Amino acid sequence: MKNLVSIPGKFQYRLTGWRHSAVVRFLLFVLLALVFYLTMFHQVVPQTYDITLNSIAEKDILATRAIKNNAATEQAREEAAQRVQPVYTIVPLRNELVVGAIFEKLQQINSDTDVSQTDKVSIYKTVIPTLIQDHLDRQLMNYMNSGQYSDQLFTEMNKSFREQQYRIPEEAFYKIPRLSAEDLTAMEPVAKEIVSKLMNDQIVDAQAARVKVPELVNASTLTKSLTRELVQELVRAALTPNKFYDQKGTEEARAHARDNVKEIYINKNEVLVSKGEKITEEVYNRLAELELLKDDTSSWPNIGLLLFVILCCLVLFMYVRQSTLPVKHNNVQLLMLILIIILTLGFMKVFSMAQSLDFPFIGYLAPTAMGAILITILLNAQLAFISSVLFSVIASVVFNSDQLFPFDFKYGLLTLTCSFAAIFSIQRASRRSSILRAGFMVSLFGLVLVASLLMLDDDITQKDALFAASFVVGGGLLTAVLVIGLLPFFEMAFGILSPLKLVELSNPNHPLLRKLLTETPGTYHHSVMVGNLSEAAAEAIGADGLLCRVGAYYHDIGKTKRPSYFIENQTNIENPHDKIDPALSKSIIAAHARDGVEMLKEYNIPKPIRDIAEQHHGTTLLQYFYHKAKKQAEEKGEKPPEESEYRYPGPNAQTKETAIVGIADCVEAAVRSLRNPTVEQIDTMVRKIIKSRLDDGQYNECDLTIKELDQIAKTLNEALLGIFHSRIEYPTEMPSQKADSARKNTDKTDEVKP
Repeated sequence: MKNLVSIPGKFQYRLTGWRHSAVVRFLLFVLLALVFYLTMFHQVVPQTYDITLNSIAEKDILATRAIKNNAATEQAREEAAQRVQPVYTIVPLRNELVVGAIFEKLQQINSDTDVSQTDKVSIYKTVIPTLIQDHLDRQLMNYMNSGQYSDQLFTEMNKSFREQQYRIPEEAFYKIPRLSAEDLTAMEPVAKEIVSKLMNDQIVDAQAARVKVPELVNASTLTKSLTRELVQELVRAALTPNKFYDQKGTEEARAHARDNVKEIYINKNEVLVSKGEKITEEVYNRLAELELLKDDTSSWPNIGLLLFVILCCLVLFMYVRQSTLPVKHNNVQLLMLILIIILTLGFMKVFSMAQSLDFPFIGYLAPTAMGAILITILLNAQLAFISSVLFSVIASVVFNSDQLFPFDFKYGLLTLTCSFAAIFSIQRASRRSSILRAGFMVSLFGLVLVASLLMLDDDITQKDALFAASFVVGGGLLTAVLVIGLLPFFEMAFGILSPLKLVELSNPNHPLLRKLLTETPGTYHHSVMVGNLSEAAAEAIGADGLLCRVGAYYHDIGKTKRPSYFIENQTNIENPHDKIDPALSKSIIAAHARDGVEMLKEYNIPKPIRDIAEQHHGTTLLQYFYHKAKKQAEEKGEKPPEESEYRYPGPNAQTKETAIVGIADCVEAAVRSLRNPTVEQIDTMVRKIIKSRLDDGQYNECDLTIKELDQIAKTLNEALLGIFHSRIEYPTEMPSQKADSARKNTDKTDEVKP
């Protein structure tokens, strides 16, 4: 339904009811879900083809996502396993101990005269091999009990011992009984030393070690040929392998080599089937695995994407619902938010299509932080943060090109980092150069992130790194250019009061400010002073100082309708209030707030400034006219008027900025009424005004705290000292009459000069 609203000289059609309609809000979120779905559809849901086995491909078919190339991967793993050399394990064996046992036995048997020569030979043939075997068995048993080696290794050790066992020649056993005790004593240390030395080496083939024995024996201290000969035989018998083939270790090493081979993929957008190529069974199966065949089409990707889109919209909906932002109830702002999101996703989609042309890292050029900046300037920084998270998630899907999973964290992380950097840079923007600075910050933070990611990738080339860095820097600058171009459109279409719009409204050449200057110069000067004071006070407590300053410029614009009735414009003329009824004076004074709102509406001044003009007096009492009316009633013997009849219509200040402008307005007028204000007078005046308004309940509807009010008082004192420093006197004592006169002037100014 449409209503015709009449404005002098204009006709304007205005839709009513939809701004706060729950149905409209629901439809807007449905629109947002549809945009999300269409943006990510082609990246998530593959295109299908009507293809049969052994047919000829009519066009190139590209991989819609990365897919494992199992055959190539398995071949690469087998090649890696074959390149692994057999694993050998060294087992420390103390074979020099068995040498001592052998010589101990030889000393015992040779010294026994009751044993015949023939029996000694027989004993040696049995005892010496038995001693060696028992020694090896004991060592194996000790290692088995310790659990240090595998059973397969013990089997290999036993096999090696049997296969490489040394058999002492028959004639050596006949020569051993001829050795004297002195000979055996001389032979034992030589044999132990040689065995110990050779067993310290890694021995796979014992025969190779035994070849070295004669040389070592000949270099020893033994001089008899018999002792040298027999030492050689005993040492050869004591030598065994100590490095064994480890089958389990080899298998583990080969398995590790297989595991280290990365999966080989057919990357997204690689050609699966070329035009004119025959569809073989292998190709057909690969197409089926990618779900590119119409007969094998699965509905799961569509369902998964739908659920994902609903989740994204639900996150945004719940955040907006639980916030205290105007967008919670204002469908106009919600529509603007959705338009910004659509524009941002549109640019993402365009650059993702360019990325499919094999331009490396083209996604880094996309202005993904544009939406975050626009939302920060036009709506709210907190809303921009949550929107940035959604942008990053969608960017990781849209720009995903060669990953097995549907998300590419590099683009998502870059979008999130650049968006956050932009939000922090632009929150206090007051001129267009701030947007350009935000673009540089986007480039800087994006460049640092991409550099860190490139350093983590060993396969990156210098050319790719240069491309990536260039695109990131270009993306930041493109973001700033697009924001500067789009911002005026949103400000004009939705009537948004952005910091840049505030700067434009503060231009003295604005028609309303020129009217204020030419028709009410006193009010204009007062408004400028209030703007300076309120801006300083607002910034001291973290409020919007720019809004306070610009709002103060327009807060008394309604006085231009009856300028002579306000004291700051009464130059060389009588005060007309002295000749009219106080009720009429009250009506004239109180009307300037309402008149100002009407004038501001005619010039399409945004609502926050109109609110300051309407609420800066709240429901305060016009004390001068109230007491004047009360006095007249007492003189006539009539009932005195009610206080409520002499109060401003309000409403009370709804925001910190409106309350601060109201305080600064009253303080500036009061201090200006003092002839020679002192530091103590200014401080007393400021705190008296704030306390009286606080006691009157003027701040009950805004969120100013006592601590903030105290900070406002301190800031106003400092600012007023700077303004009135050339006229301030510092007398050691002020006469009470002079103080009383100043106080009377102040009270009167509060009432006549609203």
